[in-house]
Amino acid sequence: MALLEVKGVTKKFGALQALGGVDLSVQAGTFHGLIGPNGSGKSTLLKAIAGAHFPSSGTVTFAGIDVTAALPFERARAGLSLKFQITAVLPELSVYDNVLLALQAGQSLWSLIRSKTRRAMHDDVIGSLARFRLDGRADDLAGELSHGEQQWLEIAMALAPRPKLLLLDEPTGGMSPEERRVTGELLLPIKSECALVIVEHDLDFIKNICDHLTVLDQGKVLDSGTVDQIERSAKVQEVYTSRV
Repeated sequence: MALLEVKGVTKKFGALQALGGVDLSVQAGTFHGLIGPNGSGKSTLLKAIAGAHFPSSGTVTFAGIDVTAALPFERARAGLSLKFQITAVLPELSVYDNVLLALQAGQSLWSLIRSKTRRAMHDDVIGSLARFRLDGRADDLAGELSHGEQQWLEIAMALAPRPKLLLLDEPTGGMSPEERRVTGELLLPIKSECALVIVEHDLDFIKNICDHLTVLDQGKVLDSGTVDQIERSAKVQEVYTSRV
């Protein structure tokens, strides 16, 4: 059984149909890329999976549970995590405290009132930062990090609760070529514990880390398959030659 199953999902905003019957299947332990021209529905699909948008029709099943109408926090509790395109770190807090808050979000109010979580979570916080080469910046304010480092911090925050599936919306946007290369290196090790659905415009980046690709065009699936299959797809080549 797939970890994530999207079947026949549509999304309308008034007269505009952003998604027109999308099917998507993601297996545990895999990285799945969503690509396509601007306005093809990639981010809308990601939000429909995360609960930021509710589908107009169709179903979203996660870990065997129908979450089509579930609220975002309910999906998060089930093991689904989302990082939006725009960085949302807390710039006036330390790098350490940003990750700590991400971990504390899953704790009971009583535990937080008794202030026992910081010490108990210290090793997890440092481990999360070290994974993204930020342990040396733990005491710095998050706002002092470079753009690329802030993106890494937010990914670390999204992974801190140990989700089963991470959704990333253009995580390398605004990064230098070297930062994009490093981001790929930092993401690959999480595959053993967390599946990934990623929206990206950098085709070289996404091809280097993903097992499967789904190509959207005008709100519908144009093609889906392995990276090699998509690279050979005549339908995909036509879209990227004429409209991207």
